[in-house]
Amino acid sequence: MKNLLVAVISLLLFCQSAAADDKSEVEKLLKNNLDAVFTVLQKMDLEEQAKNKEIVDIVTPMFDFELMARLSLGKKHWPGLSQDKKERFTELFIKRLKASYLNNFNLYTNEKVIYEPSVQVSKKVHAQTYLVSKDKKISILYKLYKAENNWKIYDLEIQGVSIIRSYRTQFSSILKSGTIDDLLLKLEDPADS
Repeated sequence: MKNLLVAVISLLLFCQSAAADDKSEVEKLLKNNLDAVFTVLQKMDLEEQAKNKEIVDIVTPMFDFELMARLSLGKKHWPGLSQDKKERFTELFIKRLKASYLNNFNLYTNEKVIYEPSVQVSKKVHAQTYLVSKDKKISILYKLYKAENNWKIYDLEIQGVSIIRSYRTQFSSILKSGTIDDLLLKLEDPADS
């Protein structure tokens, strides 16, 4: 009985230590990458297109865009797609998501980022940040999971609104009265962003 108690306590301590390591790893990853993005944004001598390329190079490894594409269609629509349609949808979704992310960062005007302590949620980590300017405080919650040896963002909540749920609602609405080809056409149209 005594050995069982020692084993349980050891396991609990190990789990707490692993969770603390996960949270600190995520916090470090997020801070380093966001600091790098804001450094690029502050380069006044760099053209917007060059800034955007640098930002995409920094943030792309942080995101699991393929998973985000699948989640945005959900279990109702994703499984029924052909491989070609899945690939085309994923390509267009990633393009739109990157453009949206860049548009939000291009609104940057010397705001400050506040990092809250991360929270372990099952095997995932949620990292709360706030983008603070003179008159605004925007909440951005990064949701990450561990993929092999790297942490990857699978969703963002901006002001409490999940990007994945928001896209899923939009896409479901289109697919309710149309087809996947209708959705692909809408994703191809940059005016429809």
